Formats: sequence, C-alpha cells, structure tokens
Amino acid sequence: MSTTRTRTRLAAVLTAGTVALALAGCGGDDKKSGPKEEGTAAAVVEGDPDTWPLTGLEVAGGESSVKKHPVLVLKMDNTGASAPQRGLGDADVVVEELVEGGLTRLAVFYYTKLPDVAGPVRSMRASDIGIVAPVNGSMITSGAAGVTIRRLKKAGIEFFSEGAKGLARDPGRSAPYNLFADVGTVGREAAGKPARPVDYLPFGPAADLPQGQPATSIDARFSGGHVTSWKFDGEGYRNDNTFAKKGDEFPADTVLVLRVKVGDAGYTDPAGNPVPETKLEGQGQAMVFSNGRLVRGTWKKDGLDSPLQLTTKAGKLIVPTGRTWIELVPKNGGDVTFTK
Repeated sequence: MSTTRTRTRLAAVLTAGTVALALAGCGGDDKKSGPKEEGTAAAVVEGDPDTWPLTGLEVAGGESSVKKHPVLVLKMDNTGASAPQRGLGDADVVVEELVEGGLTRLAVFYYTKLPDVAGPVRSMRASDIGIVAPVNGSMITSGAAGVTIRRLKKAGIEFFSEGAKGLARDPGRSAPYNLFADVGTVGREAAGKPARPVDYLPFGPAADLPQGQPATSIDARFSGGHVTSWKFDGEGYRNDNTFAKKGDEFPADTVLVLRVKVGDAGYTDPAGNPVPETKLEGQGQAMVFSNGRLVRGTWKKDGLDSPLQLTTKAGKLIVPTGRTWIELVPKNGGDVTFTK
C-alpha cells in the first residue's frame, strides 16, 4: 500500500515570546507539491474500528478510531541538546533509529492525541520510508537533504517542514534544537477523507504472548556507542536516560527490538559524517520485552510499505496491546543486553 498525497510547504519562519503562542498563530504560504484530498466522503476503515490502530487498545465510548487526520510522525532530536523533549507523553508509538555520528533520532507517532507542543523537530532520513509508509503517515520535519526529499516524494510520503502552519522556533532555545510543532494544527492541515489506518503492529492480548524468560533491565546499544536503557517497574518500562520533560515521558508497555541491516544513504552530513540508512524490509531477529519478560522471534517485512509480521517457531507472535517503543538496533555494530 502506498500514500496518495505528497506535499511540502515552505514559508517564512514565525517567532513569538513563547512556543505555545507561536505555534497557535503561525502560518505559511500554502505552496504544495501535490493535491490535497478534500470533502466528506465515506470513512475508510482498515482493521477493527473498535480499537486504536497504533496501540490495539479499545476505543472508549463516544470516541471513534476513524479520524480525518492521518497518522502524524514527528522527527524528534534525541541528544542532550534536545532536553527537555516535549510531547512524548502523548505519543502512541516511538521508533528509535540510527543517524550519523552514532546518534539516534526518534520517529514519534501521533494519532489518538495531538499535543500542542512537540519537539525539538529535526530532519527526515530515507530510513523513515519503511517506518512511516505502512500506515500512510504524514511527517513533521525541519526538512531534509535534497536526495532524501526526492526519495520520500517518490515513495508518496507527505511531509510538513519548517514554515508550514503549526511549526515555529522557540527563541528561548538554541538552533537547531528550537523548532517545535503544534501537532493539532498540522493535523488540520493534513486532513483528508476520514479514515482508520491499518494496525501498525500485530496486536493481541498479553495472555497470548509466550512465557519467555525474565528480563527487567534492557540496554539497546546502537552503532557508535549510544545506549538507550530501560527498566521494568512492575507496570511498564521506564527509560532511564530519557531527555523528556519530567512528567512528559513515553509510557512504554512494551519495548520491541528489531535487529536491522544498516547501509550507506550515499551522502554526508554538514560535519562530514556518512549518513546511515536503516533497511526496514526483509527479515531479522525480534525481541519482545513485555511485563518483565523477553520473548524471542523473527520479524519480516516484505517491502518498505508492508506491515510488520512477527513469528516464533510455534507460529505468529503478537505485540501486547498498549504503547510500544521500537528499537531499530543495527545487526552489525549494535547490541542488546538484558538482566533478570
């Protein structure tokens, strides 16, 4: 499946005394590189309309899993310079991916809630095609290298970059770590036909997950040395070295590790570092950490826009319903360790 809308918006950058005020009032010239779907056509439902597509959780009474806005995926900085990160607490799914210099960046998925302030917003990578395409997601980004923009346009990925309505700089922070998004405003700009995307993961009840083995502390080590550490606290997983604002951390019910191949994107960043490209297609080792236990399996993805499949030797492997943090750990150069 592929997206049908492709658009970039470029306009003057707006600033204001606070991020919230700036985001509430920012605008652009509405230039776009493709048509925008309008109208009130019948809703499209892909999957169970009584559950949320990014968590598998039941939809509360009076709500609907069919929304006019698409899944919105914000590229967030994940270095000490980003602290405090905003908006992680409202995310449904977070995907952590390797970028140049051995650092990581986050693809933060929003659908059920759209925060007023999220960021810092950074640039896209070609790796994001395989991350975003399965749910026809629209991206929120500071921009990208020319070669990356061409590849995302070719893949049909809609994106909103700096200058679009809903994105503004916070004058109280240093560039490039000061671009933030009002995700609700971007969602209104991205609105099209009411739809429910396909489920992002093969969700199922926790009781359907095999017993596995005890694992309460996790270290996901990326090529270049960056480590993301998790600790099971009896209810969910806490990121021990998060850069999130206190009280705005991501509440992970499950940490899903996918061991992935990483290649060269074919260009360097301004500092001369080669830009890596995560290959989120094919197959590899999967590790599902849930309720203080680890279940090993295999992941498979037939193409960049294909859904993720998980299996064990016994058959299909599910991801327990709830919020999931996905670690795309390089097969070569990365490592995952855990303790009971």
